[in-house]
Amino acid sequence: MEQLSEDSRASTKKILPIILATAIFMQMLDSTVLNTSLPTIARDLNESPLNMQNAIISYVLTLALFMPVSGFLADKFGTKKIFIFAQVLFIVGSLFCSLSHNLTELVIARMLQGVGGSLLTPVGKLALIKTFPKNELLKAMNFAIVPALIGPVLGPLVGGYMVDYLSWHWIFLINIPIGALGILLSLKYMPDFKSTIIDFDLKGFLIFAAASLLLSIALELFGNTVHISPVLLTLMLGFLMMYFYYRHAAKDNNPIFPLNLFQVRTFRVGIVGNLATRLGISSVPLLLPMMIQIAYGQSAVISGWIVAPMALTAMFAKSAVIRILDVFGYRRTLMVNTFMIGILICCMAIPTVSTSIYWYMPIIAALGFFNSIQFTSMNSISIADLRQYHTSSGNSLASVNQQLAIGFGVAFGLIVLKVFQGDVKLIHNEIHNAFRYTFLVIGGLTILSGFVFRRLHFKDGENMRSA
Repeated sequence: MEQLSEDSRASTKKILPIILATAIFMQMLDSTVLNTSLPTIARDLNESPLNMQNAIISYVLTLALFMPVSGFLADKFGTKKIFIFAQVLFIVGSLFCSLSHNLTELVIARMLQGVGGSLLTPVGKLALIKTFPKNELLKAMNFAIVPALIGPVLGPLVGGYMVDYLSWHWIFLINIPIGALGILLSLKYMPDFKSTIIDFDLKGFLIFAAASLLLSIALELFGNTVHISPVLLTLMLGFLMMYFYYRHAAKDNNPIFPLNLFQVRTFRVGIVGNLATRLGISSVPLLLPMMIQIAYGQSAVISGWIVAPMALTAMFAKSAVIRILDVFGYRRTLMVNTFMIGILICCMAIPTVSTSIYWYMPIIAALGFFNSIQFTSMNSISIADLRQYHTSSGNSLASVNQQLAIGFGVAFGLIVLKVFQGDVKLIHNEIHNAFRYTFLVIGGLTILSGFVFRRLHFKDGENMRSA
């Protein structure tokens, strides 16, 4: 790292979480704002709304392809250069998105955004991990993670208003001032960490990237096709490539993701817990607004306001999570918190179609609070015991895992909904009942996923807690 004075180091510690939070907010807002606006963009570009899914898929696939290489690029060229480069790419991609005259131009611009997005969060988080000692890292990460919670909630709301009162172009143009602020702060405050070990495992990267790409394609196909055979084939090929990567990493001296990462218990539990828990949690921000619009016949803006309390309580939880972890520890906090989230998701199945939609607001508010605790705890325990030489690869792998976990969660929620929707006798030809049963299934799965955290020792994560 470049040499810093005490004053500079103190300033960096204050501003760095804000820089990362800005990048995460820009990225999360952009990915969720687009969902609300696809029909409007489709009309303007003279395209079918069904074809517009390519604008989302292209971004997700680019993320999956380039995220694994983020750690290597940061180690070779420095966290500062790569992070600023990622922000520039994201801004340029956003500008080109707003200037698109057809779907092809929009897809190419979204891919450019995806390259920037694939580096933004992992590299920013890596700089955070290397800047703060373990006992201060939780507080910094806790601040930076809030936009990841409020972005998916505010996205549909902001998108709805922008499309109604401005134009869809502003969905992308809003990224330019946010990104410009991030670049200005990064030029002055982003630390520049490099590594002396820069041997790149090209073969491992290609195998792992192919696996991530195939799994991401399978997840996108799950939500957009009625033919299950190509989806299962793609999924099987993805897992086959994962097996080939395992074989490669077992023999290679310097694989892109070393297998001995999984010998670290806290990392292993954090990765598995993230994947298992997000199977239930990730689909809620999609399913609840969908239910309010389809079953209750409300507008996108109304559904956005119903979900909005989640963002507010997520910010309140920010100040409580450190105290909770100090008192109860990671093991007990993650187990009980996961159970609470599962129970709250199940509670969404209680209201009937004749019940007021405002019944959901206290549930969603409580869910935002516990989600905030969950994500901060899971993300910090994953890197709690990583050695210095494992930080870059472990952080990159955690980011890839999180991206795939969110995709699996959304796909799983949609599959369960389609299964119940097709059983007319069970749901009594009432679409609202299909949503209710879906919430029961994903809530029950979330409760069961809490047992993953039993593998933690009661003292795990002590080095992450307040001194």
